Amino acid sequence: MADRLDQPREVRGSLLPRVPRLRPDTLGRASEGIARFLGTPRFIVYLTVFCAAWLAWNSWGPVDLRFDKAENGFTALTLMLSLQASYAAPLILLAQNRQTDRDRVQAEQDRQRAERNLADTEYLAREMAALRIALSEVATRDFVRSELRSLLEEIEASRPAPDDDGEPSSAERRGAPSA
Repeated sequence: MADRLDQPREVRGSLLPRVPRLRPDTLGRASEGIARFLGTPRFIVYLTVFCAAWLAWNSWGPVDLRFDKAENGFTALTLMLSLQASYAAPLILLAQNRQTDRDRVQAEQDRQRAERNLADTEYLAREMAALRIALSEVATRDFVRSELRSLLEEIEASRPAPDDDGEPSSAERRGAPSA
């Protein structure tokens, strides 16, 4: 025995062998597999064939080899089917609970994804509004062209008429006003 409290106790031998630790999900997976099989047509066919063979053997088989008498109402068959049902019901409920947990997690993930999508959509809408506002203040190509045309027309209108040879007069070249 350990004399100090900060050290673990000595390991004592056990009369029972150690059972290996299973993952917590192992029983759940097994129950889902069984519940999934119990809900298949194959299981229904197997159970029907088994019950028909049981009833046929115990009704028409050799009298000294019958193990579940019809006079007793096939008690062993009834007990066996009750046992199967008593194990099937909790396994089905366990599988349903696991499915409910998965559905809950999926719904939460869907809700979070929807929130992110909404936030992204709102962000993009704000960005598009900001771009529209910014573009309304920016000169467009057509606006610049119209301004350049009007400036060109003003320049041409303020320009003096050329001489007969198409050249401005010498006074106009010097910057003197023409008469």
